[in-house]
Amino acid sequence: MKPTLIIMLKEPRPGQVKSRLGKEIGMVPAVWWFRHQVCGLLRRVQDPRWQVVLAVSPDRQGRVSRVWPAHLPRWPQGQGDLGQRMARMLRQVGKGPVCLIGADIPDVTNKRIAEAFAALGDHDAVFGPAYDGGYWLVGLKHPERQPNGLFHNVRWSTEHALADTIATLPDYHIAQVATLRDVDTKADLP
Repeated sequence: MKPTLIIMLKEPRPGQVKSRLGKEIGMVPAVWWFRHQVCGLLRRVQDPRWQVVLAVSPDRQGRVSRVWPAHLPRWPQGQGDLGQRMARMLRQVGKGPVCLIGADIPDVTNKRIAEAFAALGDHDAVFGPAYDGGYWLVGLKHPERQPNGLFHNVRWSTEHALADTIATLPDYHIAQVATLRDVDTKADLP
């Protein structure tokens, strides 16, 4: 069974994407950065070893958007907080290994994704930590068996996000891959 890489992304509209960055550099430049970041990311991570799926938001506009490559499947994220949407996307894969990433990590490459899928060979879950205490990647070996409490009570956008998420996976054998930075503020820009 071919692994699945899910990329969570929003339609690039001012005020709807990268709003913290937009407060510092302007909403239009933040959208421009995000759009070009995602285009580069998609070029770097498409690989015949796995299927790439776009988890889009907002649901309707994301599914018909002309911004993203038409050949990639698109799944609507649906309603709920970040954890609920991520759990839904992971569960939708069904069987087989899956990794889920955000779209705002400039140093993600197909080599980094391959390392994460390799770690799932002898681990139940894998995380790619971020320098701010969050994470840029979460992967599950058996997404159809994810615990009901996955991502519950996670303090998103804080230095506790990774630790909180790991706490929702009791008895899981967990691996970690490279620590990368995401872009939330002007100081994070490459």
